[in-house]
Amino acid sequence: MASNATKSAPYRFGSFEFDPQTRELRKQGLRVRLEGQPAAILAFLLERPNELVTREELQKKLWLGDTYVDFEQSLNAAIRRLRLALGDAADSPRYIETLARKGYRWIAPMRTGPLAVAVEPANTEIGSERVRRRSIWQSAQIALGVCVAFAILITAWVLLRPRPAVGRVMLAVLPFRNLSDEAKQEYFVDGMTEEMITQLGGLNPQGLGVIAPTSAMQYKLSQKSTREIARELNVKYLLEGSVRREGQHIRVTAQLIEASDQTDIWTDSYDSDAGDILKVQSEVARAIAGQIRLQLTQQIKQRLSNPPRVNALAHDAYLQGQQAWNLRDKEGTAQSIQYFQHAVEIDSNYATAYAALARAYALSQVVGLMTASEAMPKAHEAAARAIALDDSLAEGHSMTGFIKAHYDYDWPGAQREFQKALELNPSDSFAHLFYSNSYLSPLGRHDEAIAEMKNAITLDPFAPRIQSFLGRTFIWARRYDEALIQFQKTTEMFPSFAIDHQRLAHLYTYRGEYERAITEETRARLLVGQDPRRVLKLEDSLRKALASRGPRGYWEILLELSGRTDNPPEAYTVHDGLAILYVRLGEKEKALQALEQAYKKRQLHMTEVGIEPAFDPLRSDPRFQTILRQVGLIAEPGTR
Repeated sequence: MASNATKSAPYRFGSFEFDPQTRELRKQGLRVRLEGQPAAILAFLLERPNELVTREELQKKLWLGDTYVDFEQSLNAAIRRLRLALGDAADSPRYIETLARKGYRWIAPMRTGPLAVAVEPANTEIGSERVRRRSIWQSAQIALGVCVAFAILITAWVLLRPRPAVGRVMLAVLPFRNLSDEAKQEYFVDGMTEEMITQLGGLNPQGLGVIAPTSAMQYKLSQKSTREIARELNVKYLLEGSVRREGQHIRVTAQLIEASDQTDIWTDSYDSDAGDILKVQSEVARAIAGQIRLQLTQQIKQRLSNPPRVNALAHDAYLQGQQAWNLRDKEGTAQSIQYFQHAVEIDSNYATAYAALARAYALSQVVGLMTASEAMPKAHEAAARAIALDDSLAEGHSMTGFIKAHYDYDWPGAQREFQKALELNPSDSFAHLFYSNSYLSPLGRHDEAIAEMKNAITLDPFAPRIQSFLGRTFIWARRYDEALIQFQKTTEMFPSFAIDHQRLAHLYTYRGEYERAITEETRARLLVGQDPRRVLKLEDSLRKALASRGPRGYWEILLELSGRTDNPPEAYTVHDGLAILYVRLGEKEKALQALEQAYKKRQLHMTEVGIEPAFDPLRSDPRFQTILRQVGLIAEPGTR
């Protein structure tokens, strides 16, 4: 009897409570909408905490009768809805960890029974080395459990910043609600939200700023009031909407809210077929421009008056590609490329899909899907096609700038493309990010790079990659104290974002704080899912090497690890990373050889060689100067 009662008791984690019998999810006592397959997946994961639940197990238990293709699409959509309900993210998981091509694992601490039950007290045997090592793992686990409450406090502090300059108002598009009978339409509704953000972002760059999708989507299924959301995002207006799709017929309802007094200042409904969905978006944008008295150029008015029809099948493939891309991992990137390719196969004149395809190819290197030589020519072809079809497409220009910087080393061309992208859509947070880290920082224009990163954060305050990248920007500027503050803030907001812990480890080595670097190295490896026992043994090895041989011992161990395939993101693994290890070990010849190989392979981080602090001992070497000239970071002799 007792075991049955325990089995059916509610699960509690973070600020959530889930009843496995009724399948009800509540957050701080308020019910969160979660039904169907997402609720069933949550129940299944909670039954097996810290265990791998394979995709095959989920198919057998929850998707009997579906084909594998239907199951794959449905599972991805269900996991995305579940993460949205929990405020979770694939690239910085608090609750659900994705194991590529395998399945999922519940990683957050939880408990059953009365809410007042206390968490087991920590072991107080401070002198025990075993307890100290175990505490590293426990700290990562505990961080996951407290991250919701902590993030609220930190985020509130971060977002209490001065309002934008007078004359420029800020607007957020809240995630549109899916009123369709099919939950499978979620990708379409989310895609509508992102397209609406893009549409509004290009209306009047000087007069209107629009919050980026990453931060806007945090409020899907949120119980917060519009006043709270507006305050957290620092916006004057909110756009809410809903979408109902039945076959090829679509009904969209939208309303514009004045945040200060929560007044509905405009609302309307639109009916169209799937091919005219861009017309609906244009009409909404035009209505909003009128309501907030936004001045539009003749060119923008013309664009809004004559939106093109889209091929419904191509548009569907594009939106499914966007959903896969938003997973921000290797598997999601591969799926997004397939969807975007399918979209342009259906409609060879689909400029937006070509731009998205260029982005997926160009950034596939970041997740380890392709090498630069494989990815960049394909990215260049897709971006060129996008611009040829629609020169007003900001993303086509920003990706062209990215390619010119990281592959062609054409710095004037990169500058033109980035500036064109920002002129077309200054509300694109990733265009600010790329302009900062792919152009301004490599050329040593650090103050401008930092300003661009802060612009990106204003537009996308809940994007962990952007928050963390500001820390890297401070490192390149040799502003280590500010880098430390930024990394620590990002870690507090996103405790399980492994890249941030890896970057903290790098920073501590620049500061000569190797004990702390080892702690962060350990946390990064735990957060990417490495075996805790193996990680703690590695930690022991690093600390013993540091004690016996000083910093050299630390770098020798990292060199031994460089060949492993399960290293954290941004560990020292590819040639430019190996060059850093060799410099730290005083092996300049090997470092130069590694950099020469990195140049031949056009590895992504070659644009950073001129600003990477670790390369300071190489700067006077003629071979290093040759590499800088090859990358275009210093002029050829006799030129200006």
